[in-house]
Amino acid sequence: MTEKLDLESWRAKLLTERATLTDASAATAESRTPVALDQQTVGRLSRMDAMQVQAMAQAEEERRQHRMRLISAALSRLDEDEYGYCMTCGVDIPEKRLAIDLAASQCVDCAK
Repeated sequence: MTEKLDLESWRAKLLTERATLTDASAATAESRTPVALDQQTVGRLSRMDAMQVQAMAQAEEERRQHRMRLISAALSRLDEDEYGYCMTCGVDIPEKRLAIDLAASQCVDCAK
């Protein structure tokens, strides 16, 4: 599909995104910890707010982990010289699509 130099550029972008996601995961680890149920230190409404923040942080982490799995799959496709080809029909995935989603594994038609 593309020259070796271009593939290395895509690899660098994927690795950068994975590092960013890993850093964000580490930075938000505390917000995903269980909320203490001690009513002496935290009031009922504050605890409910804390539980809502925790649930949102956990959902965000699930999305982050899903994206990291997609990136790992894209890196595997790079290693196997399959990156940039639709995994369904085999046609080239346009570079504009890859620029929007580095981990895209399907062309636009197959993704529909």
